[in-house]
Formats: sequence, C-alpha cells, structure tokens
Amino acid sequence: MLLACAGGAWWIQRDGVAAAREVSRSVAAPSPAAEMIVAGLGGFRGIASEVVWFRADRLQADGKYGELAQLSTWLTYLEPHTPEVWSYTAWNLAYNVSVMMPTPADRWRWVAAGLRLLRDDGLSFNPANPELYRELAWLFLFKIGGMGSGQDSAVGCYHAEWKKLVEAAQASGDWTSLKMEPEKMRAVDEAYGKQDWTHPYASALYWGREGLSVATKPQHRQEMRQAIYLTLMVETRRDPRFAAATLRELEAAYREDPNPGLLEMKEKFRSQHGL
Repeated sequence: MLLACAGGAWWIQRDGVAAAREVSRSVAAPSPAAEMIVAGLGGFRGIASEVVWFRADRLQADGKYGELAQLSTWLTYLEPHTPEVWSYTAWNLAYNVSVMMPTPADRWRWVAAGLRLLRDDGLSFNPANPELYRELAWLFLFKIGGMGSGQDSAVGCYHAEWKKLVEAAQASGDWTSLKMEPEKMRAVDEAYGKQDWTHPYASALYWGREGLSVATKPQHRQEMRQAIYLTLMVETRRDPRFAAATLRELEAAYREDPNPGLLEMKEKFRSQHGL
C-alpha cells in the first residue's frame, strides 16, 4: 500500500510540461507500473479516487492544465466505468491543454488525444452511455469542425489532419482505427443526405446518431437530437440540399419535447428555406 501511494505521489508531483508530453503520447494506456499501483490500492481505491478528484479540481482552478492532463489519466484508471471521468479528461485535453500549445500541429496532437480517449477507451468501457456519444459529437462539431464564434485558430489544421485519417481509411477500406462501420455510415447518408466523410461534420452526425440509438432518458435524447440538427443546420449553410433533413430532425425533436424555443427555431428555419 505504501509503495502504491508513493508511486502515485511521484506521478502527481512530476513537472507539468514533462507530464503533458507523456500523456499526449499515450492517453489512457496504463503502463505496467500504473496498473501495479492501481491494483495495489485494493479497497482504498475509492479513497484514492476522491483524493485525485480533489487535486484535479485544484489544478483546474489554478489553470495548471498540463499537470491536470497527467493527473486525469489516473482517474480513468481508477474509475473506468464512470462516464464523467472520460468526458472531463477528454475535454481538458482537447480544449484546455491544446490551446496552450505553440503550433497547430501540437494542438492537433492534444485534440486527437482527447478524441481517442472518448472514442477508443471511454466508449469501450461505457458502450451504452449517451453522454460520451454526445461529447464525441460535440468534439467533431465544435472543436474539430470549428462551429461557433469562438473558433480555434488551428481549425484548418484539424480539418486537414482529420481528412488524412479518413482518406487513409477510404483507401484501405478499413475503418477500424476510426471505430466507424461502413453500414452505419451508409445509414447516415440515407437519413440525412450524402456526406463528405472527410469533413468533421459527417462524424458529428455519425456519433450523434449512435448516441440517439442508446439514449432512453428524455434529456439524453434531446441532447443527441440537438447534436444532429445543429450539425445539419451548419451543413445546410454550405449545401441547401440538407435543409429538408434538418427540418425533419427539428420536427422530431419538437415531437419529443414540444417547447417554445424549439418551435420558434423550427418555424424560423422553415421560413428561411421555404419549406
């Protein structure tokens, strides 16, 4: 137990920049030493989680995101079946740590690390959790896709890097590395219109649709529908042929949650596009 605590303390107190570099290379892939430390905690694992959460909150409040990124990986080791751990850690990597980096290429490494954390690791432990699908859809829509007024200045790099990954998958016919299935991609094309899969918005639709398929609570279903119709609204600005699908999604969202805000949005969109 003392060895485990000592090891954890050593990890937590390391230099933030050095820790950040290591995390960007291998997020959520515990080393043998890390696995030994976690296993050594035994019944104290819950207490260790509380200590790490407390320290993580302090680091976030102090804006020490490099150290926070390193520390957050321990939360994923300690609480892999807690969805908030994955969304919290991925958010910090993709949003907070990435903007500290000096070049677009460096920023992309952190954004990609957050993406892999959610998609490859978080969903493998929590495959039926709609919150993680929502975070993944948001990541493609806002961070990688660049939707919104607070657009990251490196978004052009993100588009280019994502396009390379998709083109490699298209060339090989193997989508395993991107955790996407051609049959489900075709279903997205059929439901919303033919997508440019090299663009991040197509992936936002893919993961939004995946999240909707597992969402049962009204709040979660509305969040997933929102990810879908917002993505389609942005796509419509680039290509009017997506307008009809957008209206269908707005209407589906309104049927499940008939609130005044959705009604106004739906009717405004209908009027703007003559539908």
